[in-house]
Amino acid sequence: LIHAATMVTAGVYLIARMWPLFERAPHAANVGAIIGCLTLFVAATIALSQTDLKRVIAYSTMSQIGYMIMAVSAGAYVAGMFHLMTHAFFKALLFMAAGSIIGAMAGIQDLNRMSGFRKAMPFTLGCFIIGGLALSGVPPFSGFFSKDEILWKVFEGWHTGHHGLNLAAWIMGMAAAFMTAFY
Repeated sequence: LIHAATMVTAGVYLIARMWPLFERAPHAANVGAIIGCLTLFVAATIALSQTDLKRVIAYSTMSQIGYMIMAVSAGAYVAGMFHLMTHAFFKALLFMAAGSIIGAMAGIQDLNRMSGFRKAMPFTLGCFIIGGLALSGVPPFSGFFSKDEILWKVFEGWHTGHHGLNLAAWIMGMAAAFMTAFY
């Protein structure tokens, strides 16, 4: 929880706290939003190709941080911080469930060698399903509300006024959300 909630998301918190500077420097905010957008899309793409369980979750974390950076850079500070909080909890749940499975497999993390845990570890399966649904942004789980708010604010063009840029960021964010559901 400490890692998922604080260490990797410190930059998101810093940008949100420094909002007066970003309000006065819209070009810097645009650069941050573009970098966040590219990060969320590229990390989701990389997560699709991984076969190591921990790496899938780690690249997923990078993708979700991209959502947060895009949000706070686009002026959606509340949405970005909301996703920071929801991400901390569902990602901690996924890492704990992954640790349970890796422990049961004597340290093996290869997804291609994992099967049959539904009967052997039903509680862990339930945790993975709940965490995965929240990560994927399926209603009524928390990830849906935070991702939806981010994508709405980016689409709305609330801060930058660059509607073409906002539309492209929204399309990439939606594509990454579908990739998240897939991996």
